[in-house]
Amino acid sequence: MQAQTSPQSILDSLGNQLQLSLWCGADHLNQPFSHHSFSDDAATLVGYFNLIHSNQAQIIGKVELDYLLSVSAAEREKVCERLLGSDTVTIVFTDLLTPPDGLKTLADKNKIPIFCSPLSSTEVIAHLRYFLSHELADKVIIHGVFMELLSLGVLLTGESGLGKSELALELVSRGHRLVADDAPEFMRIAPNIILGSCPEMLRDFLEVRGLGVLNIREMYGDSSIKLSKYLRLIIHLTSMSSISPEERLSTPKQTMNVLGLEIPVINLPVAAGRNLSVLAEAAVRNHLLSIKGYDAADIFIQRQQQSIEEDSA
Repeated sequence: MQAQTSPQSILDSLGNQLQLSLWCGADHLNQPFSHHSFSDDAATLVGYFNLIHSNQAQIIGKVELDYLLSVSAAEREKVCERLLGSDTVTIVFTDLLTPPDGLKTLADKNKIPIFCSPLSSTEVIAHLRYFLSHELADKVIIHGVFMELLSLGVLLTGESGLGKSELALELVSRGHRLVADDAPEFMRIAPNIILGSCPEMLRDFLEVRGLGVLNIREMYGDSSIKLSKYLRLIIHLTSMSSISPEERLSTPKQTMNVLGLEIPVINLPVAAGRNLSVLAEAAVRNHLLSIKGYDAADIFIQRQQQSIEEDSA
């Protein structure tokens, strides 16, 4: 699922924050930015004036403007034609700078709006890059319950009826936080980061069979809700019969591809009498240890091997 945004979106969302004023191109504010993927070679979203690796939002500060004013009028026109004729969607002049003469005609010809801002180039780029990367990020909705467990973003998945919502409710009662129930939305905002959040319609709510829809914020307080979290782990609820005897000591490492990133998956068997909340916490703690390079199963096997060698000696 791909989002669309335009210079008009920038003006509506960041106009006051960046103190943007429209210098020209009022009739061309709805030209959309193209989708940007971290795996393609398309024009980058935001950057300084660049004719080689073009940016969809070109930022022109004092250094860039000094360059434009230092060349001859004919050369300046050629540079501006290349600038406006590439993948540029909009141009922002920063530091209270005034665009050079003749640029308005070219901008109108190429249907490109130009903004001016009194803020520094660095500040404008930081805000625009954050805004556009979120607006144009790859997005997907995955059925499950997304939570923050032990400061880690964890998605609970599994077939309907296995108890995902009940497990989430018990984890909330143990001090963990709910991000989204049923339809969490994930977006890839950086090459190695997937951010999960809750659609506004479902925010604060958790559906539990037999109890109906619960408002977790009203029941447990503001601290029980987390607006967004990076996805780092998936706990997949499964039936006990799906676990083979060979997996008792060590389960095979599994991953799930989410928007091009491989997210670790831990299978958690469900059976009567099992305390799933404690098991889920233990799974997260063990995963945190594995990130640091510690594997309990390997340590146990090494001890066993050492014991066998000592007995043989």
